[in-house]
Amino acid sequence: MKKFGFPLILSIILTACSSPETVVEVSEASIRAHIKVLASDDFQGRKPFTAGEEKTLAYLTEQLKTIGVEPGNGDSYFQDVPMVELTATPSPILSITGGANLLELNVSTDFVAYTERVVDQVSLENSELVFVGYGVVAPEYGWNDYKGLDVKGKTVIVLVNDPGFGSGDSTLFKGETMTYYGRWTYKYEEAARQGAAGCLIVHQTVPAGYPWAVVQNSWSGAKLQLDQAESQLLDVQGWITREAAVEIFRASGKEMGNFNEFARSRDFQAVPLGLTASVSLQNAVEKSVSKNVVGKITGTKRLDETIIYSAHWDHLGIGLALDGDSIYNGAHDNASGTAGLLAIAEAFSKSVKPDRTVVFLWVTAEEQGLLGSKFYADNPIYDVKKTVANINMDGLPYAGKMKDLTIVGFGHSEMDDIAARLAKRQGRYVIPDREPGKGYFFRSDHFHFARVGIPPLYASGSYEHWDKGVDYAAQKSQEFLTNAYHKPADQYNDTWDLSGAQQDAQLMYDIGNELSNSETWPKWKDGSEFKAVREKN
Repeated sequence: MKKFGFPLILSIILTACSSPETVVEVSEASIRAHIKVLASDDFQGRKPFTAGEEKTLAYLTEQLKTIGVEPGNGDSYFQDVPMVELTATPSPILSITGGANLLELNVSTDFVAYTERVVDQVSLENSELVFVGYGVVAPEYGWNDYKGLDVKGKTVIVLVNDPGFGSGDSTLFKGETMTYYGRWTYKYEEAARQGAAGCLIVHQTVPAGYPWAVVQNSWSGAKLQLDQAESQLLDVQGWITREAAVEIFRASGKEMGNFNEFARSRDFQAVPLGLTASVSLQNAVEKSVSKNVVGKITGTKRLDETIIYSAHWDHLGIGLALDGDSIYNGAHDNASGTAGLLAIAEAFSKSVKPDRTVVFLWVTAEEQGLLGSKFYADNPIYDVKKTVANINMDGLPYAGKMKDLTIVGFGHSEMDDIAARLAKRQGRYVIPDREPGKGYFFRSDHFHFARVGIPPLYASGSYEHWDKGVDYAAQKSQEFLTNAYHKPADQYNDTWDLSGAQQDAQLMYDIGNELSNSETWPKWKDGSEFKAVREKN
């Protein structure tokens, strides 16, 4: 691998509180240098199973060895993550029959389709279509969209998000805050449990949290999944545009009006559409092993107790060309978080050895469905019961310092309180995620730590720019979502102001440093669905 000769810069500054203490400053220059390398065309978008993965693994391990961070999995810097790569090629047309007219939906433009079945070919052949609203079975909310329904062998059409979103009713599910029932992964899981052959999610930009282009890009080409037994799988997983859904509902002759309002009624009953769907997929199957990267600094007193930092190293690789560019570099998502974690690891290497062990985990295949973090949570290297907390980084600011610290999943645990106290030292304030309906809590790797009971923190400045205010921050965020998110345009630029990335990385270092030198165990708060998991463990 090419050697990169830039220094990994850290400076040590002294501050005085009640007594002098040494504070290690995370280097902005180091973050920038790492992003520039990791997001370069040479790394080919860092997709697992490609030359981009090989370059990324080599780079991360080289840097960890240089700064003196120990291997985190015995004598290895790697945790093997067995996966299957499936390249599903759908037929060009999804045919809808049974109405007055034959509907032909075009692949990519009107629909996308995929299968998790490890077979050469799957198909839906005249599969009956049923509209099942939000496709939710949630006893704790008194909700069952499948009540009295047999969908075995049929294809269900479901809406994205959950009934609470857009309802104006804070008592319906969690109102505007997405529950796990709103995640697209859940829709497919539940449809499979019900025995359906296929599930088509109706895309709508606002409740999904991203435009159709993101679906197109994310569901084209090769996709990865964990190589493990699954008892229930759909034949076909797919998305259709809202416009395609309108055409299907019109062809059915069923009167539903505003189908979002129709489906969120507590009296909702699934609607057989009197139509059938046909589509086929050809699969190319390849099994291989990707890798999580793990480093650690061993504690001096309670070395079996761990704080785990995480960031995903992967992006989308080479895909559909847009404006002549086919490399999805993923500079913000997530070369920035990968770089920030490297800089934090270096800061710890320059610090006094902590009491607790600090683990640095770069996970694979986040973009494929949080696969690397799921595998780690199900196959932990470090005892879950003795893992104090997780601190996750996914997309550090590149437009300068922020006055806020926005916490995704605010209110779940005492990690919020620790973050608020230390953010205040930076002159910042803490706020909850302003768009909880987009389900960001379930869309990054911290979720799988929460799932097994480990309190996570996933937070970043995003709401109020330090100098230019709220409107400027909102403008930059919208520009990224519209122009760069999951597109080749997510590229490193020398004009980026990474003072905000340094600010966030510094705060994450400070939080982990405090936890690693204390006996504190952050607790889940009452009302969090993860509290019982921790208490059970």
